[in-house]
Amino acid sequence: MFRTFVASCIVLAATITGAHAAGPFGSIRSGTWIGGAFSDDNTGAFSHCGATSTFSNGVILVIGQNASNAWLLGFASPAFKLKKGETYPIIVTFDGQSEAKLFATAGSDIMLTSVMPLNVARTFQKSSLMVAVAGQTTLQFTLSSTGPLLNMIASCVAKVKAEGLDGAGDFTEIASAAKPGTTTDAPSGASAAPQTAKSSSGTGFVVSASGHILTNNHVVNGCTDIKGNLGGQPPMALRVVSKDENNDLAVVQGPADAFKNFVRIRDRAIHSGDSVVAIGYPYHGLLSSDFTVTTGIVSSLSGTMNDTRQLQISAAVQPGNSGGPLLDTTGLIVGIVSSKLDTFRVARATGTIPENINFAIKTGAIRDFLDNSVVPYETAAPGAELKTPEIAANARAFTLLISCIGTAQVENRKK
Repeated sequence: MFRTFVASCIVLAATITGAHAAGPFGSIRSGTWIGGAFSDDNTGAFSHCGATSTFSNGVILVIGQNASNAWLLGFASPAFKLKKGETYPIIVTFDGQSEAKLFATAGSDIMLTSVMPLNVARTFQKSSLMVAVAGQTTLQFTLSSTGPLLNMIASCVAKVKAEGLDGAGDFTEIASAAKPGTTTDAPSGASAAPQTAKSSSGTGFVVSASGHILTNNHVVNGCTDIKGNLGGQPPMALRVVSKDENNDLAVVQGPADAFKNFVRIRDRAIHSGDSVVAIGYPYHGLLSSDFTVTTGIVSSLSGTMNDTRQLQISAAVQPGNSGGPLLDTTGLIVGIVSSKLDTFRVARATGTIPENINFAIKTGAIRDFLDNSVVPYETAAPGAELKTPEIAANARAFTLLISCIGTAQVENRKK
């Protein structure tokens, strides 16, 4: 079975440019992705580097970069019935937010290949979930190992162009041999950003009976080990399900049987002046090991620079509150705590110190993200008002401390 899989990968990677090709020369391996360098049979010249992976939906994805440094994305399946030479529009959506329209050409009756602009290749590399829509067909791909993969492919192209196909080797080793203090998370043509060790914490809350937990993307971004603690219970391992860097949202998942309840999302808009409750784990290790509860109001229905995805709130939040639930007075989710205003920067610019200006992401963005990530959740209408201690007591069943160990870009300044 393994030999058959490898053979199919080699054949598909060789056809990504639409020309007859020989290879692979050398090897590329990253998770389930496998490939190498290829030459054009007609000329013998270097053609491209590429790799493939088979998904549970029966489709094989092909990713490659040609000798002109163009990024290529291919879809292949025996179930396809395509007309060779025809062009098909494909809408790809990454992590439920970033969207791009590609035009793929059928190189055969079972395979489509499209050129990916550099910005789309970067998004592909960083994403956890890709949804592709072509006509009436919708396909979902859970992406993994794409960060190192694209760097391996770019390293392969650069090395073969410089040294020829005879110099092709194990590009897995080349990509992993990065200098300390640099990241290999950018495709060829993108600037590498310095990284620093990261050990941090934030907050999350359970939104489904299947153990899906909503938090901020910046809480889990760059984490190699994610743990969740619910109400003082032993830590549990969490895995990333979906991320949306643009809206700073992420879904992680723990064992479903670890949770007795999940929170519902308010089914209608909240208004300026309405009371809210923020719950989270600020300054964990310095303050209480229990979560903190702060109250305030919705100060504005938009955030910084009139960002309508956000609420401005007066409830006090600190580093560690990120990803925590923002609840109305009936205990329903009206937002996810995301950030606070940089008081020092504003003070330097204006000469005054701002107070009680914090931000949460609205439920509209949350629901769009969960829908596009195919994560179940429930909505509810506001019921009887509860006292703050009752809201806090109910939140113990669904609010977690999230701990992260990994790396983060130095430029990441989220709170």
